[in-house]
Amino acid sequence: MVDLKSFIRDVPDFPKPGIMFRDITPLLAHGPAWQATVDQLVAQYRGKVDVILGIESRGFLIGSAMAYAMGCGIAVVRKPNKLPAATFNASYSLEYGTDTLEIHQDAFAPGSRVLVVDDLLATGGTAEAAIALVRQLRGEVVAAAFIIELTFLPGRQRLAPSEVHSLIQYDSEE
Repeated sequence: MVDLKSFIRDVPDFPKPGIMFRDITPLLAHGPAWQATVDQLVAQYRGKVDVILGIESRGFLIGSAMAYAMGCGIAVVRKPNKLPAATFNASYSLEYGTDTLEIHQDAFAPGSRVLVVDDLLATGGTAEAAIALVRQLRGEVVAAAFIIELTFLPGRQRLAPSEVHSLIQYDSEE
């Protein structure tokens, strides 16, 4: 069993003072650790989803690997004005202001079973907006899956009643 947490790099004061950034790039760079990560995420959902929804941008990496391993499709949610065809959008609150995500209106068929994927769950605003977009397209949210979860923040509660799965948990900022 690979200790995935040992491949997460802590970067203090990024992107601003007082924030401990949890960097997954060492995990991505280590073949066996990356393979174990994808395998563990896939094991939870194989045969239960029709499409993976990757959240910009690290969710694209994770979602693509999972979709390939599961033989299903991948859809993406992006920041505004990045997708070329007709989109739906959902806005969400940030610490200071709001942000918006968009999805193609034909990203998947109504009734599709969708797994929302990203690298990290913190306050849950981004994933909550992605889930709202799945519902706007009349998809069924199977769960939201993350490599890392900051359990001292309200992300899991914010996504309720959706199922949340994470491989690595941090119980404090340190």
